[in-house]
Amino acid sequence: MANYHSIYLHNTIKMSIYVNTKSSFPFKTRSNLSRSSRACTAVVAQNHSYWAAIEADIDTYLKKSIAIRSPETVFEPMHHLTFAAPRTAASAICVAACELVGGERSQAIATASAIHIMHAAAYAHEHLPLTDRPRPNSKPAIQHKYGPNIELLTGDGMASFGFELLAGSIRSDHPNPERILRVIIEISRASGSEGIIDGFYREKEIVDQHSRFDFIEYLCRKKYGEMHACAAASGAILAGGAEEEIQKLRNFGHYAGTLIGLLHKKIDTPQIQNVIGKLKDLALKELEGFHGKNVELLCSLVADASLCEAELEV
Repeated sequence: MANYHSIYLHNTIKMSIYVNTKSSFPFKTRSNLSRSSRACTAVVAQNHSYWAAIEADIDTYLKKSIAIRSPETVFEPMHHLTFAAPRTAASAICVAACELVGGERSQAIATASAIHIMHAAAYAHEHLPLTDRPRPNSKPAIQHKYGPNIELLTGDGMASFGFELLAGSIRSDHPNPERILRVIIEISRASGSEGIIDGFYREKEIVDQHSRFDFIEYLCRKKYGEMHACAAASGAILAGGAEEEIQKLRNFGHYAGTLIGLLHKKIDTPQIQNVIGKLKDLALKELEGFHGKNVELLCSLVADASLCEAELEV
């Protein structure tokens, strides 16, 4: 049974959905805000600030790590494609999960940055110019400064560089380098054939909102759920979390990522909305037993859909 703190957080975050007029969840906005609702509005603003601060720290680390240097023919397109890709909540979840189980933000920044690089590499591959993949509109997904040959090769190089970044975070003063090795394995699985790559393959089976629902859900689990699960578990691993904590956060990330994927599909059917509601409840349940402000912050990620708006369709 959930403790009082968990129940309070669950109800508080549910209320924040009503006061967020940008929410994609199927709830109506209340016209008259009570005092508690106004307080929840302030909480939502604080939550946005928290996630924005994490993204700023990751940006700073990435700009330093992928500075344009010699050979420019390699690092210039790598730098461009890293920052041209839309944000993914997975990177921020990695940092938040690390802090939740008692770690420092600095312990997770390299891993969070590597997760974004892996995402950006996959995004570059999927959005190569001259592709025959159908698009919802004629506007290009990203600004293509380079030809498909350069973007294809650069995407390959970015994936390798992401692992190099992780390995480089092991220093002589690192007390537990085996945690980095475990994280490398986690990211390899989520960004490879067990995750994103499998999702890319199955996506061809999804034509429109009339496609079989199990295909749509499977795609979202692979393209979004696996990487978010990996990110949350990695954050807990880096902080030295207990195995139970790692698994709970892995489950949370999986539910949250799948939910985000379904929202981005923008398929408004009763079946989809029902599953979104169930995923939200399952994600919140995984956070029961954790304590501290970060519980509320992670809850906000699944309860406040506008926090996911910056993460565009992959």
